Amino acid sequence: MRRHSTNPPPPPDAKGRQRSDWATLKTLFPYLWVYKWRVIAALGALIGAKMANVGVPLVLKKLIDQLAIDPAHPQALLVLPLGALVAYGLLRLSTTVFTELREFLFARVTQRAVRTIALKVFRHLHALSLRFHLNRQTGGMTRDIERGTRGVNSLISYSLFNVLPTLVEITLVLGYLVINYDKWFSIITAVALATYITFTVVVTEWRTHFRRTMNDLDSKANTKAIDSLINYETVKYFGNEDYEAKRYDQGLQSYENAAVRSQTSLSVLNTGQSLIIATAVTLILWRATEGVIAGTMSLGDLVLVNSFMIQLYIPLNFLGVIYREIKQALADMERLFGLLDQNREVADTPGAQPLVARGARVEFSHVEFSYETKRQILFDVDFAIPAGTTTAVVGHSGSGKSTLSRLLFRFYDVNRGAISIDGQDIRNITQASLRAAIGIVPQDTVLFNDTIEYNIAYGRPGASKEDIVAAARAASIHDFIESLPDGYATMVGERGLKLSGGEKQRVAIARTLLKNPAILIFDEATSALDSKSEQAIQAQLKEIAKHRTTLVIAHRLSTIADAQQIIVLDHGKIVERGTHQSLLAARGLYAQMWERQLARPDEELASSPLELQGE
Repeated sequence: MRRHSTNPPPPPDAKGRQRSDWATLKTLFPYLWVYKWRVIAALGALIGAKMANVGVPLVLKKLIDQLAIDPAHPQALLVLPLGALVAYGLLRLSTTVFTELREFLFARVTQRAVRTIALKVFRHLHALSLRFHLNRQTGGMTRDIERGTRGVNSLISYSLFNVLPTLVEITLVLGYLVINYDKWFSIITAVALATYITFTVVVTEWRTHFRRTMNDLDSKANTKAIDSLINYETVKYFGNEDYEAKRYDQGLQSYENAAVRSQTSLSVLNTGQSLIIATAVTLILWRATEGVIAGTMSLGDLVLVNSFMIQLYIPLNFLGVIYREIKQALADMERLFGLLDQNREVADTPGAQPLVARGARVEFSHVEFSYETKRQILFDVDFAIPAGTTTAVVGHSGSGKSTLSRLLFRFYDVNRGAISIDGQDIRNITQASLRAAIGIVPQDTVLFNDTIEYNIAYGRPGASKEDIVAAARAASIHDFIESLPDGYATMVGERGLKLSGGEKQRVAIARTLLKNPAILIFDEATSALDSKSEQAIQAQLKEIAKHRTTLVIAHRLSTIADAQQIIVLDHGKIVERGTHQSLLAARGLYAQMWERQLARPDEELASSPLELQGE
């Protein structure tokens, strides 16, 4: 098992500081402002809808007052305020039309913002260093991304389509009450609104930590479930299904307790809101009834005031839910944007140029490197791989062999020294051009859960079927693929688990051959093959490596005996170098390993468990 760090980075909300809600909104705003004219038009439609909504009770008041005549009056049957009726109907229709127009205008803004943010996070995650991905918890991270993108939609929906319209309507209603009625109407309404909003915000803030706890526990439970399912075979090997179920249930139980506390606090919120609304409406109707009795207000005024209160308090009745959902959306977005705050660690330097590969000479110049500051892996590693030649690196597990390939791919930057290709420091060239020039067949091949054809074609997306078949033939896997019922359309399963280790490695070899890179890295590329297949593929690998710069990381020394240069690493230092024959003649560490493998051909160069951490 290879490990590089025992101290995983803290999650985005546990770095000693939390992103404020305003900072989250500030991050979101530019994504919305891309369609600024749509935003402005949608806000105009919002105001139009609320003006029409406030106008409905006004027209209703006028209609009632015009109808308030004695039924015995000879003109009673002639009194039919057609204008008021038509205006009432048009205002009702206008409310719906403006609301739907607002939805129509803002739909593109919302969905484009969600799409842009999700894509940016996806690209950023791929741009992060290997160190981040070795420490990540896939289940929790995917849940954070899912909730975060959904939170963008929720925030826009609740804030723009619920809170802002309600604030506009409150402003219009209070303004009308102040101008046209006794001051107590506006005072009662304002005090009730202020009390209601303050109570809602305070209680919801108190409840927010319950939601955060639920989020964290949900992510942890999901992480355990995903990790267990990915390692399905290991669970089966050890008969630990019940153990895994108990671990998962522990997470679910913690989530259940947090959810119960959250629901209990919600009941407190709803009860308090109802008490405030009931008190305010009762006081308003009391003042309006007194006004009608005193003759200072008409029946139309009573209906108007009552309608205003109903229109205000119906949306306010959901303010607790809306505010909670907005806070929840902000919390979810905080974690999503927290992923964007993760330092890339390895980034293209300003002005980086594409690699110009002339002969693909690779040079490690006095390289020193450590995954952790307290434990250095490589010490003054200095060697060159002449263009078109093969260099093999051997050594005990933990000596730093695979670290060389990761540094060459620039998954990490060296602490000291430099790595260059044709004299170009890889820190000064673009990562895309660097990795396009290098192909690798790793020891542990991981495939996508797709077809064999897709996995081979991944080496060069868009390659023709003929090229894919040619690469499969070169990797000695074509006949096997053709023997399958679905041929190249065969699904390989999660991480390629439907294929054997040898079959997966041959797919990896075919994928690399299709890429056709100038530099090849074989990290024990045939370790999972039987002897017959290994000999066939080794001959093929030697053939394709003839005109390429090749780095071979080997455990079995017999596979690299004809390399032009062999580097022997021990505890991160080069202790020997030369050809197979010269190293045997030197009677040093290489000769000892060779003799040991001759005596036990299947033995790999094992070492202590501690050394495995540096590999």
